[in-house]
Amino acid sequence: MTSLMTNNSAGEARLDDLWARGREVLGTKYAIMCVAMSWVSERNLVAAISNAGGFGVVACGSMMPDMLDGEIAATQALTDKPFGVDLLLPASLAAASTTRTGVREELRNNHPEHVAFMHSLLERFELTPSPVENDIVNSDKYAEAQIEVVLEEKVPIFAAGLGDPARIVPRARDQGMVVIGLAGTVRNAERHKEAGVDLIVCQGTEGGGHTGRVSTLPLVAEAVTSVAPVPIVAAGGISDGRGIAAALTLGAIGVWMGSAFLVAEECGLPDVVKDELVEGKASDFRISESWTGKSLRAKHNVVSDAWAQSGLPSLPTPYQRVLMEDFLSAAQKAGRWDLYMNAAGQGTGMLKQRRPAADIMADLVSGTVQALTDTPNRVEFAQ
Repeated sequence: MTSLMTNNSAGEARLDDLWARGREVLGTKYAIMCVAMSWVSERNLVAAISNAGGFGVVACGSMMPDMLDGEIAATQALTDKPFGVDLLLPASLAAASTTRTGVREELRNNHPEHVAFMHSLLERFELTPSPVENDIVNSDKYAEAQIEVVLEEKVPIFAAGLGDPARIVPRARDQGMVVIGLAGTVRNAERHKEAGVDLIVCQGTEGGGHTGRVSTLPLVAEAVTSVAPVPIVAAGGISDGRGIAAALTLGAIGVWMGSAFLVAEECGLPDVVKDELVEGKASDFRISESWTGKSLRAKHNVVSDAWAQSGLPSLPTPYQRVLMEDFLSAAQKAGRWDLYMNAAGQGTGMLKQRRPAADIMADLVSGTVQALTDTPNRVEFAQ
């Protein structure tokens, strides 16, 4: 692969060496992957990141199979560069109905206090009920239908953003696809290795969206030796070149970033939400189980605060998610983005302005070069 560098500076040469394997695996100019963020990582943002030299990933966990097929085709129309697809494959699902209508009925019958909480929010903020219209919820049957689309489209890289990708590994390998597993602990990373994945994203608790409780630096440092020779991509709180340099010197072959691209012009979030992210500080983005029943880092707001004060236990997938998605649908239609689940990581505090994805990518690379020029030595790990 031709070097991405144009001169012989120490930092550029070091970066070329550090992420050479990552670039080779991804087939990209830069080993910078954009996290698949539900309702955000769609064709325009994904294509913009891939066209800028990174690796975009379409978030398809909430897409019906026919919509997923169309999103992949639409992305291919916008870029001839590599991109991937991410699905949600929860390792455990409650024995719930496989339709949203059925889950709502079970919520009313079995968890009336949770339903009452959601309705109290609608009343408090004077929102008109506006339930999510599609009748699909996370289920093994639904996930299998999505997997079939991904295999049929022969997407080069498949990622399981939540759950266990073991079920897809043999079939994906037959198609020549690269399979990525996401891990929040070293134990999870080791399980992914045993399942035969090709690449493991180790996301520290600083990351946005669904996340764990272990910090990025110790997680990556331990995982690169525990799961060798399977390569590691670092994630969680990485929003500038200094963070990328730190991840690479720990032994990661690339980075998996999301928050840095939430303020891209190509991102479909409303400008008011992007401005809120730019104005936020690291401490504003906190973990709560209010939104999906799983640990999820998002901008703290009055809704997550009300949940904490309610004292209610979170419900397993898909109950909590269906419950709160109906509230979020009402908030969105009312334009109440201050009530929305603005998932983002603690690195968001380093974002300064809205701008094109290509400009963000260029600054990430130049910032990494500068950091490596200032601190050129890498820790080497025994295999």
